Amino acid sequence: MNTQVKIVTDSTLDLPMDVIKKLDITIVPLTVTIDGESYLDGIDISSSEFSKMLVNAKDVPGSSQPSTGQFLEVYDRLGKDGNPIISIHMTSGMSGTFNSAKTASEMTDLDVTVVDSNFISVALGFQVREAAEMALKGANVQEILDRLEQVRKNSSLYIMVDTLEYLAKGGRIGRGRALLGSLLKIKPIASLDDGVYTPINKVRTYMQMIKFMKKKFEEETSGKIVKGVGIAQIEAKELAIQLRDVLSQMTDFEDIFIIETTPIVSTHTGPGALALMYYFDDK
Repeated sequence: MNTQVKIVTDSTLDLPMDVIKKLDITIVPLTVTIDGESYLDGIDISSSEFSKMLVNAKDVPGSSQPSTGQFLEVYDRLGKDGNPIISIHMTSGMSGTFNSAKTASEMTDLDVTVVDSNFISVALGFQVREAAEMALKGANVQEILDRLEQVRKNSSLYIMVDTLEYLAKGGRIGRGRALLGSLLKIKPIASLDDGVYTPINKVRTYMQMIKFMKKKFEEETSGKIVKGVGIAQIEAKELAIQLRDVLSQMTDFEDIFIIETTPIVSTHTGPGALALMYYFDDK
């Protein structure tokens, strides 16, 4: 009996829905809670719906990872015919989702490999998309894992948040620093260093942010083959368009897409956040 590797991920993935369906990607949703109501991310609430609620929310929202049982149910369904499964998830440095999936994989006799992407959002999507495309072409588990390691090594993520309130609530900065930063109109820029949120710069204007991200893109992709570029945003579409237009003048890569990030990601960043993500291959 012919088997095909099945690809599972979580709802912090930022990929267009038509791509997710076309590549037969299975998503296990996280839960987001806002103003006392809980919703399954991407099922009970869409990114655009959550965006409107976020702007008017009385309290800073929260999120929770899928249960081990949710992963087990998905693994049992996809693996019942002997199909191996690769389950690729948001960085374990920001969520217990990877650990929940890993625990589920250890509770079943099915062939399940759980991967910590070290990323979120569009950058998680780079790995999931590559894995799913390879699976549809008949690649085996090891071939896909080897490619994922390459993609992970050659991926970058830079995020700017417009308000420090949400980072303070999530414990990523102290409340004192958040208040001072807000008074000074400071907008932190961070990367994910080994999957952990790591502040690397501060700007006060959007133009400074665009200049910084342009410089990073130029430095890191020079002499490389750009394979993917995406900009995730929440209530920052005009700024995302400006950044895309600047980057479009610097690369032959034509498909720079802008996407409204998932409720889970925007829970931690708040409105006005923007993230640039890209990956490349060596020539």
